Amino acid sequence: MNIKSLLIGSAAALAAVSGAQAADAIVAAEPEPMEYVRVCDAFGTGFFYIPGTETCLKFGGYVRFQTDFGRNKSGTSDWDSFTRAQFEIDTRTDTELGALRGFIGFRGNADSGVGSSTASSSGNLGSGVFVDQAFIELGGLKVGKFYNWWDDGLSGESDELSSNALFNSIRYVYDAGSFWAGVSVDELEGISLGNSTTGFFNETDNNVGISAGVGAKLDAVSLQLIGGYDFDRENGSIRLIATAGIGPGTLGLSGVWASGANAYYSVSEWAVAAEYAIKATDKLTITPGAQYYGSYGLVSWDDFSDNDAWKAGVTVDYKITSGLSAKVAVNYFDIDNGDDQVTGFVRLQRSF
Repeated sequence: MNIKSLLIGSAAALAAVSGAQAADAIVAAEPEPMEYVRVCDAFGTGFFYIPGTETCLKFGGYVRFQTDFGRNKSGTSDWDSFTRAQFEIDTRTDTELGALRGFIGFRGNADSGVGSSTASSSGNLGSGVFVDQAFIELGGLKVGKFYNWWDDGLSGESDELSSNALFNSIRYVYDAGSFWAGVSVDELEGISLGNSTTGFFNETDNNVGISAGVGAKLDAVSLQLIGGYDFDRENGSIRLIATAGIGPGTLGLSGVWASGANAYYSVSEWAVAAEYAIKATDKLTITPGAQYYGSYGLVSWDDFSDNDAWKAGVTVDYKITSGLSAKVAVNYFDIDNGDDQVTGFVRLQRSF
Protein backbone atom coordinates (compact mmCIF):
# COMPACT_ATOMS: atom_id res chain seq x y z
CA MET A 1 0.00 0.00 0.00
CA ASN A 2 2.84 2.35 0.69
CA ILE A 3 4.29 1.80 -2.79
CA LYS A 4 0.88 2.39 -4.40
CA SER A 5 0.42 5.63 -2.48
CA LEU A 6 3.91 6.76 -3.53
CA LEU A 7 3.15 6.17 -7.26
CA ILE A 8 -0.19 8.02 -7.03
CA GLY A 9 1.50 10.95 -5.30
CA SER A 10 4.25 11.15 -7.93
CA ALA A 11 1.69 11.18 -10.77
CA ALA A 12 -0.25 13.95 -9.04
CA ALA A 13 2.95 16.02 -8.68
CA LEU A 14 3.78 15.61 -12.37
CA ALA A 15 0.26 16.63 -13.38
CA ALA A 16 0.52 19.74 -11.23
CA VAL A 17 3.83 20.76 -12.85
CA SER A 18 2.45 20.14 -16.36
CA GLY A 19 -0.63 22.19 -15.53
CA ALA A 20 1.54 25.06 -14.35
CA GLN A 21 3.55 25.01 -17.59
CA ALA A 22 0.37 24.97 -19.68
CA ALA A 23 -0.97 27.93 -17.75
CA ASP A 24 2.27 29.82 -18.32
CA ALA A 25 2.03 29.19 -22.12
CA ILE A 26 -1.49 30.63 -22.21
CA VAL A 27 -0.58 33.90 -20.52
CA ALA A 28 2.67 34.45 -22.55
CA ALA A 29 2.88 37.82 -24.39
CA GLU A 30 1.75 37.68 -28.03
CA PRO A 31 4.27 38.73 -30.75
CA GLU A 32 4.06 42.20 -32.27
CA PRO A 33 1.94 42.29 -35.45
CA MET A 34 4.06 42.19 -38.64
CA GLU A 35 3.57 44.80 -41.40
CA TYR A 36 3.80 43.05 -44.74
CA VAL A 37 5.14 44.77 -47.87
CA ARG A 38 2.28 45.93 -50.08
CA VAL A 39 2.40 45.88 -53.86
CA CYS A 40 2.03 49.31 -55.53
CA ASP A 41 0.39 48.96 -58.93
CA ALA A 42 -0.21 52.68 -59.57
CA PHE A 43 3.07 53.15 -61.46
CA GLY A 44 3.52 49.82 -63.22
CA THR A 45 5.00 46.46 -62.28
CA GLY A 46 7.81 46.01 -59.79
CA PHE A 47 6.82 48.80 -57.37
CA PHE A 48 6.01 48.26 -53.68
CA TYR A 49 5.14 50.60 -50.83
CA ILE A 50 7.92 51.53 -48.42
CA PRO A 51 6.50 50.28 -45.07
CA GLY A 52 4.83 53.05 -43.10
CA THR A 53 4.67 55.45 -46.09
CA GLU A 54 2.69 56.08 -49.26
CA THR A 55 5.88 56.19 -51.36
CA CYS A 56 6.34 53.49 -53.98
CA LEU A 57 9.81 52.01 -54.56
CA LYS A 58 11.33 49.94 -57.35
CA PHE A 59 14.79 48.45 -57.82
CA GLY A 60 16.19 47.60 -61.25
CA GLY A 61 19.33 47.38 -63.33
CA TYR A 62 21.52 44.95 -65.22
CA VAL A 63 24.88 43.19 -65.37
CA ARG A 64 26.57 43.24 -68.78
CA PHE A 65 29.59 41.48 -70.24
CA GLN A 66 30.70 42.73 -73.63
CA THR A 67 33.59 42.29 -76.04
CA ASP A 68 34.13 45.07 -78.63
CA PHE A 69 36.19 44.63 -81.75
CA GLY A 70 37.64 47.09 -84.26
CA ARG A 71 40.90 48.76 -85.19
CA ASN A 72 42.93 49.87 -82.15
CA LYS A 73 40.00 49.22 -79.86
CA SER A 74 42.30 49.05 -76.83
CA GLY A 75 45.72 50.52 -77.57
CA THR A 76 47.02 48.56 -80.53
CA SER A 77 44.72 45.60 -79.81
CA ASP A 78 41.72 45.09 -82.07
CA TRP A 79 39.45 43.88 -79.25
CA ASP A 80 38.52 44.87 -75.71
CA SER A 81 36.27 43.21 -73.09
CA PHE A 82 34.56 44.92 -70.19
CA THR A 83 31.92 44.28 -67.53
CA ARG A 84 29.29 46.82 -66.50
CA ALA A 85 26.93 46.91 -63.51
CA GLN A 86 23.89 49.21 -63.45
CA PHE A 87 21.74 49.66 -60.35
CA GLU A 88 18.66 51.90 -60.32
CA ILE A 89 16.40 53.16 -57.54
CA ASP A 90 13.04 54.64 -58.59
CA THR A 91 10.68 56.27 -56.06
CA ARG A 92 7.24 57.74 -56.80
CA THR A 93 4.47 59.35 -54.73
CA ASP A 94 1.07 60.70 -55.72
CA THR A 95 0.69 64.35 -54.64
CA GLU A 96 -1.79 67.15 -55.22
CA LEU A 97 0.64 68.50 -57.87
CA GLY A 98 0.97 65.20 -59.71
CA ALA A 99 3.35 62.27 -59.42
CA LEU A 100 6.56 63.12 -57.53
CA ARG A 101 9.50 61.03 -58.71
CA GLY A 102 13.06 60.61 -57.51
CA PHE A 103 15.49 58.50 -59.53
CA ILE A 104 19.10 57.43 -58.93
CA GLY A 105 21.12 55.29 -61.32
CA PHE A 106 24.57 54.01 -60.33
CA ARG A 107 26.93 52.59 -62.97
CA GLY A 108 30.15 50.69 -62.50
CA ASN A 109 32.56 49.85 -65.31
CA ALA A 110 35.23 47.19 -64.89
CA ASP A 111 37.55 47.24 -67.87
CA SER A 112 41.14 47.77 -66.78
CA GLY A 113 43.10 48.74 -63.72
CA VAL A 114 42.71 52.42 -64.60
CA GLY A 115 40.52 54.22 -62.06
CA SER A 116 38.46 56.11 -64.63
CA SER A 117 34.70 56.08 -65.06
CA THR A 118 34.51 57.54 -68.56
CA ALA A 119 35.43 56.27 -71.99
CA SER A 120 38.61 57.44 -73.67
CA SER A 121 39.06 58.11 -77.38
CA SER A 122 40.41 54.59 -77.80
CA GLY A 123 37.20 53.13 -76.41
CA ASN A 124 38.71 51.97 -73.11
CA LEU A 125 36.19 52.47 -70.29
CA GLY A 126 38.59 52.30 -67.36
CA SER A 127 37.20 51.11 -64.02
CA GLY A 128 35.08 52.92 -61.46
CA VAL A 129 31.61 53.54 -60.03
CA PHE A 130 29.74 56.79 -60.68
CA VAL A 131 26.28 58.35 -60.80
CA ASP A 132 24.86 57.74 -64.25
CA GLN A 133 21.58 59.60 -63.64
CA ALA A 134 19.97 61.39 -60.69
CA PHE A 135 16.89 63.56 -61.04
CA ILE A 136 13.70 64.89 -59.48
CA GLU A 137 10.48 64.93 -61.50
CA LEU A 138 7.14 66.51 -60.62
CA GLY A 139 4.44 66.51 -63.26
CA GLY A 140 6.12 67.67 -66.47
CA LEU A 141 9.09 69.34 -64.70
CA LYS A 142 12.38 67.43 -64.49
CA VAL A 143 15.69 68.63 -62.94
CA GLY A 144 19.00 66.86 -62.42
CA LYS A 145 21.40 64.76 -64.48
CA PHE A 146 19.58 62.69 -67.10
CA TYR A 147 19.65 61.64 -70.74
CA ASN A 148 18.47 64.14 -73.33
CA TRP A 149 16.22 63.32 -76.31
CA TRP A 150 19.44 63.13 -78.32
CA ASP A 151 20.12 59.80 -76.63
CA ASP A 152 17.17 58.29 -78.52
CA GLY A 153 17.95 56.55 -81.78
CA LEU A 154 17.03 53.64 -83.99
CA SER A 155 16.81 50.21 -82.37
CA GLY A 156 19.83 48.69 -84.14
CA GLU A 157 23.54 49.41 -83.75
CA SER A 158 24.34 50.79 -87.21
CA ASP A 159 23.26 54.40 -86.65
CA GLU A 160 25.22 57.32 -85.13
CA LEU A 161 22.74 60.13 -84.53
CA SER A 162 24.15 62.12 -81.59
CA SER A 163 27.42 63.23 -80.03
CA ASN A 164 26.47 64.02 -76.42
CA ALA A 165 23.20 63.30 -74.63
CA LEU A 166 23.83 63.32 -70.87
CA PHE A 167 23.67 66.73 -69.15
CA ASN A 168 22.65 68.47 -65.95
CA SER A 169 19.39 69.99 -67.16
CA ILE A 170 16.09 71.66 -66.36
CA ARG A 171 13.34 70.33 -68.61
CA TYR A 172 9.59 70.67 -69.02
CA VAL A 173 7.45 68.32 -71.12
CA TYR A 174 3.77 68.51 -71.97
CA ASP A 175 2.57 64.95 -72.57
CA ALA A 176 -0.90 64.27 -73.94
CA GLY A 177 -0.32 60.57 -74.54
CA SER A 178 -0.28 60.43 -78.34
CA PHE A 179 1.50 63.81 -78.54
CA TRP A 180 4.26 65.47 -76.50
CA ALA A 181 6.32 68.67 -76.65
CA GLY A 182 9.14 69.83 -74.43
CA VAL A 183 12.08 72.18 -73.93
CA SER A 184 15.31 71.69 -71.96
CA VAL A 185 18.06 74.02 -70.72
CA ASP A 186 21.32 72.05 -70.58
CA GLU A 187 24.67 72.69 -68.94
CA LEU A 188 27.40 71.90 -71.49
CA GLU A 189 30.40 70.95 -69.38
CA GLY A 190 33.45 68.96 -70.47
CA ILE A 191 31.97 68.27 -73.92
CA SER A 192 33.91 66.24 -76.50
CA LEU A 193 33.23 66.98 -80.17
CA GLY A 194 34.19 64.89 -83.16
CA ASN A 195 34.80 61.14 -83.27
CA SER A 196 37.50 58.53 -82.74
CA THR A 197 38.34 58.48 -86.46
CA THR A 198 39.13 62.17 -86.93
CA GLY A 199 39.94 63.15 -83.33
CA PHE A 200 38.30 65.05 -80.47
CA PHE A 201 37.99 68.72 -79.62
CA ASN A 202 37.11 69.37 -75.98
CA GLU A 203 35.38 72.25 -74.23
CA THR A 204 36.55 72.77 -70.64
CA ASP A 205 34.35 75.76 -69.72
CA ASN A 206 30.74 75.54 -68.59
CA ASN A 207 28.39 76.64 -71.34
CA VAL A 208 24.66 76.54 -71.99
CA GLY A 209 22.57 74.85 -74.63
CA ILE A 210 18.86 74.63 -75.34
CA SER A 211 17.19 71.55 -76.79
CA ALA A 212 13.55 71.14 -77.73
CA GLY A 213 11.42 68.41 -79.21
CA VAL A 214 7.99 67.27 -80.31
CA GLY A 215 6.72 63.78 -80.89
CA ALA A 216 3.60 61.89 -81.88
CA LYS A 217 2.40 58.30 -82.01
CA LEU A 218 -0.41 57.26 -84.34
CA ASP A 219 -1.17 53.54 -84.28
CA ALA A 220 2.04 51.84 -85.52
CA VAL A 221 3.72 55.09 -86.61
CA SER A 222 5.94 57.21 -84.32
CA LEU A 223 7.59 60.55 -85.11
CA GLN A 224 10.16 62.55 -83.14
CA LEU A 225 11.61 65.92 -84.18
CA ILE A 226 14.27 67.48 -81.94
CA GLY A 227 16.75 70.32 -82.14
CA GLY A 228 19.64 71.65 -80.09
CA TYR A 229 21.54 74.96 -80.02
CA ASP A 230 25.00 75.41 -78.48
CA PHE A 231 25.32 79.08 -77.43
CA ASP A 232 29.10 78.93 -77.01
CA ARG A 233 29.77 77.64 -80.54
CA GLU A 234 26.75 79.45 -81.97
CA ASN A 235 25.83 76.32 -83.89
CA GLY A 236 22.84 74.03 -83.78
CA SER A 237 21.50 70.76 -85.13
CA ILE A 238 18.14 69.20 -85.92
CA ARG A 239 17.06 65.56 -86.22
CA LEU A 240 13.99 63.60 -87.30
CA ILE A 241 13.29 59.95 -86.43
CA ALA A 242 10.31 58.05 -87.81
CA THR A 243 9.33 54.42 -87.21
CA ALA A 244 6.45 52.38 -88.62
CA GLY A 245 5.31 48.80 -88.19
CA ILE A 246 5.38 47.18 -91.64
CA GLY A 247 4.96 43.47 -92.26
CA PRO A 248 6.89 41.26 -89.83
CA GLY A 249 9.03 44.14 -88.49
CA THR A 250 9.51 47.85 -87.89
CA LEU A 251 10.98 50.27 -90.44
CA GLY A 252 13.08 53.10 -89.00
CA LEU A 253 14.26 56.23 -90.85
CA SER A 254 16.26 59.19 -89.60
CA GLY A 255 17.95 62.34 -90.85
CA VAL A 256 20.18 64.83 -89.00
CA TRP A 257 21.81 68.14 -89.98
CA ALA A 258 24.20 70.50 -88.16
CA SER A 259 25.06 74.11 -89.01
CA GLY A 260 28.50 73.44 -87.53
CA ALA A 261 30.12 71.49 -84.74
CA ASN A 262 28.04 71.68 -81.56
CA ALA A 263 27.55 69.77 -78.32
CA TYR A 264 24.53 67.81 -79.57
CA TYR A 265 25.84 66.62 -82.95
CA SER A 266 29.34 66.91 -84.35
CA VAL A 267 29.82 63.61 -86.20
CA SER A 268 29.15 65.05 -89.66
CA GLU A 269 27.46 67.98 -91.35
CA TRP A 270 24.49 65.78 -92.24
CA ALA A 271 23.50 62.12 -92.27
CA VAL A 272 20.64 59.81 -93.18
CA ALA A 273 20.03 56.38 -91.64
CA ALA A 274 17.63 53.48 -92.20
CA GLU A 275 16.95 50.09 -90.68
CA TYR A 276 14.37 47.32 -90.67
CA ALA A 277 13.94 45.38 -87.40
CA ILE A 278 12.61 41.93 -88.32
CA LYS A 279 10.80 40.09 -85.52
CA ALA A 280 11.81 36.61 -86.67
CA THR A 281 10.46 34.84 -83.56
CA ASP A 282 9.30 35.80 -80.09
CA LYS A 283 12.93 35.60 -78.98
CA LEU A 284 14.89 36.61 -82.10
CA THR A 285 15.09 40.04 -83.77
CA ILE A 286 17.36 40.70 -86.76
CA THR A 287 18.01 44.35 -87.71
CA PRO A 288 19.95 45.25 -90.85
CA GLY A 289 20.77 48.97 -91.08
CA ALA A 290 22.85 51.58 -92.87
CA GLN A 291 23.87 55.23 -92.57
CA TYR A 292 25.40 57.73 -94.99
CA TYR A 293 27.42 60.70 -93.68
CA GLY A 294 28.00 63.95 -95.57
CA SER A 295 31.22 65.79 -94.60
CA TYR A 296 32.23 63.27 -91.94
CA GLY A 297 34.42 64.36 -89.04
CA LEU A 298 35.99 67.61 -87.88
CA VAL A 299 39.18 69.16 -89.26
CA SER A 300 39.16 72.15 -86.89
CA TRP A 301 37.28 73.46 -83.88
CA ASP A 302 34.18 74.23 -85.96
CA ASP A 303 34.62 72.89 -89.50
CA PHE A 304 33.65 69.53 -90.93
CA SER A 305 35.85 67.69 -93.42
CA ASP A 306 35.15 67.26 -97.14
CA ASN A 307 35.06 63.46 -96.81
CA ASP A 308 31.84 61.49 -97.03
CA ALA A 309 31.43 58.11 -95.34
CA TRP A 310 28.97 55.27 -95.02
CA LYS A 311 28.25 52.38 -92.68
CA ALA A 312 26.24 49.18 -93.09
CA GLY A 313 25.70 46.31 -90.72
CA VAL A 314 23.38 43.98 -88.88
CA THR A 315 22.30 43.62 -85.24
CA VAL A 316 20.98 40.35 -83.81
CA ASP A 317 19.06 40.33 -80.50
CA TYR A 318 18.18 37.04 -78.84
CA LYS A 319 16.24 36.52 -75.60
CA ILE A 320 17.82 33.45 -74.03
CA THR A 321 15.37 33.30 -71.14
CA SER A 322 13.47 35.70 -68.90
CA GLY A 323 15.96 38.38 -67.79
CA LEU A 324 18.88 37.10 -69.90
CA SER A 325 19.58 38.31 -73.45
CA ALA A 326 22.38 38.35 -76.01
CA LYS A 327 23.22 40.91 -78.67
CA VAL A 328 25.67 40.72 -81.57
CA ALA A 329 26.44 43.69 -83.86
CA VAL A 330 28.71 43.78 -86.92
CA ASN A 331 29.28 46.92 -89.03
CA TYR A 332 31.37 47.80 -92.06
CA PHE A 333 32.57 51.43 -92.21
CA ASP A 334 34.10 53.19 -95.22
CA ILE A 335 35.31 56.82 -95.50
CA ASP A 336 36.71 58.84 -98.39
CA ASN A 337 40.51 59.13 -98.32
CA GLY A 338 40.68 56.73 -95.41
CA ASP A 339 40.85 53.08 -94.48
CA ASP A 340 37.71 50.98 -94.19
CA GLN A 341 37.19 48.77 -91.15
CA VAL A 342 34.88 46.25 -89.51
CA THR A 343 33.60 46.99 -86.00
CA GLY A 344 31.07 45.51 -83.62
CA PHE A 345 30.53 43.73 -80.33
CA VAL A 346 29.18 40.63 -78.61
CA ARG A 347 27.10 41.22 -75.47
CA LEU A 348 25.50 39.11 -72.75
CA GLN A 349 23.19 40.93 -70.34
CA ARG A 350 21.25 39.94 -67.23
CA SER A 351 18.50 42.48 -66.54
CA PHE A 352 16.31 42.69 -63.44
